Amino acid sequence: MFSIEVTDLKKSYGSLKAVDGITFTVKQGEVFGLLGPNGAGKTTTIEIMEGLRERDSGEVKILGLDPWKDGYEVHKKIGVIPQEFTFFEKTTPKEAINYYANLFNVKVDADAILKEVLLDEMEKHVFESLSGGQKQKTGLALSLVNSPEVLFLDEPTTGLDPNARRAIWEVIRKLKSKGKTIILTTHYLDEAQQLADRVAIMDHGHIVAIGTTEEIIQQHGSGERLEIQGTQQLAKYIKENTDLQVEYNQIREKIIIPLKNKIDMLAALAAAEQSKMPWGEIQTLQDSLEDVFIKLINEPLGEQQEKEIEQKSNKKGRR
Repeated sequence: MFSIEVTDLKKSYGSLKAVDGITFTVKQGEVFGLLGPNGAGKTTTIEIMEGLRERDSGEVKILGLDPWKDGYEVHKKIGVIPQEFTFFEKTTPKEAINYYANLFNVKVDADAILKEVLLDEMEKHVFESLSGGQKQKTGLALSLVNSPEVLFLDEPTTGLDPNARRAIWEVIRKLKSKGKTIILTTHYLDEAQQLADRVAIMDHGHIVAIGTTEEIIQQHGSGERLEIQGTQQLAKYIKENTDLQVEYNQIREKIIIPLKNKIDMLAALAAAEQSKMPWGEIQTLQDSLEDVFIKLINEPLGEQQEKEIEQKSNKKGRR
């Protein structure tokens, strides 16, 4: 069963195609990561799914509902944490939860929600006195007030220290274990690799890769490679005395050899030893999601284009 279905979605601002015909689905109970550089179309896509922005064409279904035409019903079923979440400075997390409950006209156990997001010890502290991580947890708490089936978390750990980030990760994992469907946007590739069941990488309004992180790395990565600390002369010797593909990184002083078979590593090391030249540390590596991301995102939008998209989207967005 799909919680989210997006088909051939398009949205332009003048001549700028912010979202250019993307298609994907998100299963119930899945954490789905939406990744991409600034200006890739992530925010526009998220805002369309949240019912905050009207699409030009294509189909979007959130829990079977059209988020623009059935916005009121959709908003009762989703939870949202916007980028750089903030709240009334003199309000405690518990007061904030009760305030949101009144807005949604629902009864909640504020203490239970605070415990769920690991914030129960801070229930009496005002928002301005909370740490960055605790403020983000407050945002998570508020997104849970209406018992949503789908959560949109837009860069929930940006600017947090490593410990605070991992505390938010723990909360997200707990929410997933309860069957919540989560859309996660993040600039931290390790975060996506840790939390997301599947990810989609966007660039210039297109999805350039989609699948599990393992599938994307296997499909778009360069495979396993051997790295040897050594000189350019040694790299030349290995290349001339084996059938291996050999590259040399002058900045890192690393000899890089793609490994098609395990025996390739033995051949490279035998040649290095035979050369009688000095060589140092060796290691075998495989591309990470970050490596593949950098490879796929070759031409990020310029700063001026990013600002133009943002300005035009703010003018046309429904608040």
